[in-house]
Amino acid sequence: MRVGLQVTVDLFPARTRGLAATLWRHGGRRVNDPPAEREADSTWARLRRRKVVQWGLVYVAAAWGFLQGLEYVSEAFHWPEQLRQIALIALLIGLPVVLVLAWYHGDRGQQRASTPELAILTLLLLLGGAAFWHYQRTSETATVATPPSPTAVVTATDRSIAVLPFVNMSTDKEQQYFADGISEELINLLAQVPELRVIARNSSFSFKGKEVGIAEIARKLNVANVLDGSVRKSGDRLRITAQLIRASDSSNLWSETYERPLDNIFAVQDEIAAAVLEQLKLELLGVAPKTKASDPKAYTLFLQARHWGRQGTPEGLERSIALYQRALAIDPDDAAAWRGLSNDYLNQASYGLRPIDEGYRLARNAVQKALAIDSDYAPAHGALGWIAMTYDGDLAAAARSYEHALALEPTNIDIIGNAATLAQFLGRLDTASALDEYANARDPVNAPGRANLGTTYLYAGRLDEALESYRTALSLSPDAGSVQYSIGVALLLKGDPAAALAATQKESNEVFRMIGLPMVWHALRKKAESDAALTELIRVYGKEAAYNVAYVLAYRGEADRAFEWLDKAAAYHDPGLATIVVNPLFANIHQDPRWLPFLRKVGKAPEQLAAIKFDVKLPN
Repeated sequence: MRVGLQVTVDLFPARTRGLAATLWRHGGRRVNDPPAEREADSTWARLRRRKVVQWGLVYVAAAWGFLQGLEYVSEAFHWPEQLRQIALIALLIGLPVVLVLAWYHGDRGQQRASTPELAILTLLLLLGGAAFWHYQRTSETATVATPPSPTAVVTATDRSIAVLPFVNMSTDKEQQYFADGISEELINLLAQVPELRVIARNSSFSFKGKEVGIAEIARKLNVANVLDGSVRKSGDRLRITAQLIRASDSSNLWSETYERPLDNIFAVQDEIAAAVLEQLKLELLGVAPKTKASDPKAYTLFLQARHWGRQGTPEGLERSIALYQRALAIDPDDAAAWRGLSNDYLNQASYGLRPIDEGYRLARNAVQKALAIDSDYAPAHGALGWIAMTYDGDLAAAARSYEHALALEPTNIDIIGNAATLAQFLGRLDTASALDEYANARDPVNAPGRANLGTTYLYAGRLDEALESYRTALSLSPDAGSVQYSIGVALLLKGDPAAALAATQKESNEVFRMIGLPMVWHALRKKAESDAALTELIRVYGKEAAYNVAYVLAYRGEADRAFEWLDKAAAYHDPGLATIVVNPLFANIHQDPRWLPFLRKVGKAPEQLAAIKFDVKLPN
């Protein structure tokens, strides 16, 4: 690369100087030229006389040399790419400015200042203006704005970071799962540091493949620092590049490139995490987190399995299960792989891809194997809590599991979110709100998280906040299932059935749309429409939605039928019963003498729930 290239421009080569001098003396034209040619020659002569051409050539040469030097210096000092982009735009804008100045500045070839001086002055003025604009723009992001949220304001401090998905630089594009896996492992590693606020995977990965600048990402995620990089995998060799960027001015705080064999991947992850903590000058209260090493081949299969499991499709879950089983055949002592396998079985049961009893049995077995390997593996304890809460109906056991899991990993966003759900089920809505708000502050652009927070507010009677949170979820994911239905319920409770109808009819999930319509038509006093919609709901989803049918009937004031369907829901082990004590749609039957006996039968009476110990404290 050549730096500071100097260009000497000879406007009139020796063999043409005689002709040039003649043309110049005759005003830039031959006496005997035709009129059109004389006019063209006259224009060209004026351009040369005013030195417009000379200015242009000198400016282009100086700009080219400047860009070459800027590229070299930027790479040496890891300056942001945006600076080079701004410089290029400024130089392109500057060219016509220089030519116009040359035209008006020239006076029959006599310049008030030399051409190089004026060209360089113009160049410096443009670059100075661009640099000032860049400084103003980045300084505006020094205090990063909190994303739209009904939660408490969280100020971005130096102790906050987002890990972006690393770019796959391998020739095989199918290796993207590996680059994603490295990023996720770094998120999990850094998230174990209570002194550091780490943005969760869902929000960090929401910018994958999008042309969004670092400053904008930091603003939306409300962080002061961003870690990104790239991964190149070739056989058993890795090349990992990582860089830590300060969002306020896009400056590079640290960068490193690692050329290592695949079996050294775990050490690289630890080194990157340690470098980040050192650069952020965090004083850890405990020991720095370390990656749990496993067989490299099994680890590669693990990353592939997790990638496919996240697709959530029937084919993706089947492929994920097969990959986990291959990984466990190589390394049967990998607790994380057993936990991942358990999660696939739970999802299959939830999506109706495997019988519920079978899915939960397989999931429980896998989790127990993970805990037999590592009794302090927090995600496995969290999984046991979920099984106890949603399948066993044993909220006391779920509370013990979540308390233990959060004692082991107090900042694990997945566990915190599920613990918020348990707090909902126990009727402890203040605790549920605090847990959901904490999770959303660390996962700010995750639509399901926003929707969950909205539901907590809905149960607590904070309807305006619920609507705000639901609408934020829709802005993040316009097709998010059940959110329009939830907006409809909130609007019904606010006494606006017309608006509730409009929202419910937009619901993309068929079953929730069918659940909402009988209530909306009832509120609008359209009895025939409400009856028809309820009949269709029972015909299509009677068994799967027995609990939902019960609260539709309760909302319509049909107490006898509501209790009939509650008994069916109990017989079907409908997981929806977990929310019965906080669901406001049952309000019409709260005073019925059958209400408390039914709650006792399913273990949800106030005294039964109050006896369950569930005490969790969020990190500062």
